[in-house]
Amino acid sequence: MSIRNVSPFHWYAPLFVFRESVVSRLPSGVVLIVSLSICLPLLASPPWHVFFPFKRVEADPEANYLLTENDGPWMILATTFAGPGAQQEALELVLEMRKRYKVPAYLHKKRFDYSHPVQGLGVDRYGRPKQMKYNKAMAYDEWAVLIGNWDGVDHPGLEKSLKIIKFAAPECMKLQQGERTTQRYADWRALQQKLTGNLKKKQKGPMGHAFATRNPILPASFFATKGLDKFVVRMNKGVKRSLLDCPGKYTVRVATFRGNVIIDQRKVSEVESGAQMESRLEEAAMKAHRLTEILHKRGVEAYEFHDRHESIVTIGNFTSVGEPRPDGKTEINPVIHQIIQAYGGQDEPSAAGITKRPVTLEGIPFDVQPLPVLVPRYSVGNDYVQGFLP
Repeated sequence: MSIRNVSPFHWYAPLFVFRESVVSRLPSGVVLIVSLSICLPLLASPPWHVFFPFKRVEADPEANYLLTENDGPWMILATTFAGPGAQQEALELVLEMRKRYKVPAYLHKKRFDYSHPVQGLGVDRYGRPKQMKYNKAMAYDEWAVLIGNWDGVDHPGLEKSLKIIKFAAPECMKLQQGERTTQRYADWRALQQKLTGNLKKKQKGPMGHAFATRNPILPASFFATKGLDKFVVRMNKGVKRSLLDCPGKYTVRVATFRGNVIIDQRKVSEVESGAQMESRLEEAAMKAHRLTEILHKRGVEAYEFHDRHESIVTIGNFTSVGEPRPDGKTEINPVIHQIIQAYGGQDEPSAAGITKRPVTLEGIPFDVQPLPVLVPRYSVGNDYVQGFLP
């Protein structure tokens, strides 16, 4: 199965077609000139490009486009493949989605192993935990094709793109007479589509069961919150070295200053209107700001961030915390490790044994245990999506 090359000129051929009768009626000596300056911008993208306004998308047949933690966080699961040749079919779809539809598409492999017994509920007649086994003992790899990079599942662009993908008809998924595919449940879904009386369902393409999902590589903690609220964003607006401007996905929190929690909506409105924050929260913010400025003057990439109950200072920007090892553990990024060692608490003997004494800078203390943390985002999708038509 291969991807058929689709020339962008095919979609705009009518622009270059003139009726013979019109040309024949032109006065003698008149030269008909077609301005390519008008047509070329149109030729740059296929007609559906306005619905997928991502940045320029690469489509290199030599690349694998495996999903990483830097993609997403929210995406569309277009379809999955399993069996001999599944990886190749999935890659062909990824390449066509990138080349023809101009969307960032990725491959992701997941291993399913049903060959080992598992512990069931309850106990057997000997009082031992029940051992269960699958009806069909098998193990296989499934290849998923995921599309897009959105900051939230409720992003309007995701919903519009999902509708287009469900009705798309990629050339690489069109089967010839007697040809088979490794797409999961393709035969069953084709039968359902044939039998349904719903006209809209009949019009769906081979990715008609696509749905929104999160990047499976990202940890669950990444999706634990709904992101920053507008009040917190306002608190950090205008801050010169705001953590919201940090280009990385991770940073290292080195100092934490706590204040009073602002939960009363009346007080929130007052602060938004320009009123002063309560003294302890304001003091925490000032300490964080001062420490950030001191670090910056010393050539350290420092950021500050303020929310409803505390202010923090972080150092550095990183795309990942570390690299996975064969034993399943993560080998921490050496630069992150250096930051933790440099600003973490120092061992100090005391009556209770060895304790940690916080490091200070011009009288301002750092955390005893610096930690790598995710950079907060109000809309991480702004790095990828350029905006959708209304």
